[in-house]
Amino acid sequence: MTLIATRPGPGAARPYRFPQVVRRTVAGGQVVAAHLPGQNLAVAVLLLDGGAGREPVGKEGLGAVLAKALEEGTAQRDATAYALAIEALGTELVTGLDWDSFQVSVQVPVDRLTAAVELLAEAVRTPRLDPADVLRVRDDEATALRMDWANPGPRADAVLRADLFGAEHRWGRPLYGDPDSVAALEADDVTVFHSEWFIRPGTLIVAGDLERVDLEALGAAAFAGAGGAPADRGAPIEVPLAGRRRIILVDRPGSVQSTLRLGHPSPHRAHPDHVPMTLAGTVLGGAFTSRLNHLIREVRGYTYGIRGDFASSRRFGRFAVNSGVQTAVTAPALVESVGEISRTQLTGVSEEELEVARSWRAGQLSVELQSPRAIAAALTTLVVYDLPDDYHAQLRSELLSATVEDVSAAAATYLHPESLTMVVEGDAAVIRDELVAAGIGEVIDHA
Repeated sequence: MTLIATRPGPGAARPYRFPQVVRRTVAGGQVVAAHLPGQNLAVAVLLLDGGAGREPVGKEGLGAVLAKALEEGTAQRDATAYALAIEALGTELVTGLDWDSFQVSVQVPVDRLTAAVELLAEAVRTPRLDPADVLRVRDDEATALRMDWANPGPRADAVLRADLFGAEHRWGRPLYGDPDSVAALEADDVTVFHSEWFIRPGTLIVAGDLERVDLEALGAAAFAGAGGAPADRGAPIEVPLAGRRRIILVDRPGSVQSTLRLGHPSPHRAHPDHVPMTLAGTVLGGAFTSRLNHLIREVRGYTYGIRGDFASSRRFGRFAVNSGVQTAVTAPALVESVGEISRTQLTGVSEEELEVARSWRAGQLSVELQSPRAIAAALTTLVVYDLPDDYHAQLRSELLSATVEDVSAAAATYLHPESLTMVVEGDAAVIRDELVAAGIGEVIDHA
């Protein structure tokens, strides 16, 4: 037996190439595919323009309830028969919901892909939606939300979103709804939402060995029984910045920690400054080595972790900072966080900091885009945000070539410390006076 005394060194880095994007119009719908030669697994995603942004105000949570109800059988099979059919292919339905889209996907060996897409389409186009099943799923979802909302965080998130975007708009309310909005849904609400958004053809995303895949057959299976024109996707929403900084205090009596949520609106996902904006957010708060984490965690010891970044959808975006701190240091943690955001906005980033952010973001991209499911998710990004087909092929070089001047300019343009809404969820009786004394913004008690 021989022991190796020295650790092997890293191999030579291989160049990363995003696969070529193939687009087809099939059976009234669009197929967007990527060729992964020799790959034995394939992924298909049916992408529908039925995200949370399509839910009526007051009916938040429809998409989440419908996602679970798709598993309750179809017009052709009951829940047990459908589960047996899809398990026989060695796969499962995976659903996803965001502001802009509803996604249903399968991952199977490539020779089973057509059969899997047929079953996927059966669930999406012709779900049973028995009222008793829908109401049971609704009640389960409402119960899960009640448990989640009993923890610190969801209320603070909801208050921040409502303040930034307005509770009178769907995008000013929680993505998955709240316990009350979900509990108030009726079976007819879910059926109507399905009939309006899930019968339209949508887009079929395919990632796999296209030499062994019949895209025409896949498209015919995915779009069978679909009809209707694409809906108006709407222009980006112009969300005004607040005229002043303020603190919204959400009372959580007896809490030993305070949950912090700081934020302001920012540009939509397809904005031309997305890359430098992302890198500015990474330097400030998007990585473990970020300025905020170094100051608030490592230097001050106020928190186990703090994160700040830009996040965006098709029509709007937001910059936000999230953390939890001990009650006793609520005010100083807030002051220090605002100060670090202001410093970054005023002075920009250094070459040393940017080099770490560039390397991490570019390296992360190359590592993440390896599996068929990851490639399918990347194709979905192209479709949802109307990005060019070579977007991912160029993204790594754009990240690596971003300059200090580019990223500092993005920080100066898109960080607005003077317009921050700061939501603090904690014991108001203990922290309110200190927050007022800090003088960083008007303190408002949340009703």
